[in-house]
Amino acid sequence: MLGLTTTGFFVVYGAGLVLVARGLWKAARWSRGPTVFSQLIQLLVSYSFWGGSTKGVAVALAIAAVAVLICVFQKVSTDALSGDEAKDHPVL
Repeated sequence: MLGLTTTGFFVVYGAGLVLVARGLWKAARWSRGPTVFSQLIQLLVSYSFWGGSTKGVAVALAIAAVAVLICVFQKVSTDALSGDEAKDHPVL
């Protein structure tokens, strides 16, 4: 039973992340908060993998999370996601 509920939780969480990614793609203001929150969770998960034979997984998760956080906090991203997009910084 525990495996089933855990699987259900992660399916719902994954679907939520897909919606957040779609919001980022469309530069929706609401998508920035969940993005930052999920990357902070990923940093904590990477910390839990530290040790033994899973250090590589921990490093990969941490690098990916930090890269996403850096991208989200770039000035161009901040301008696009806050609705104050400058005309010389188009969003792709």
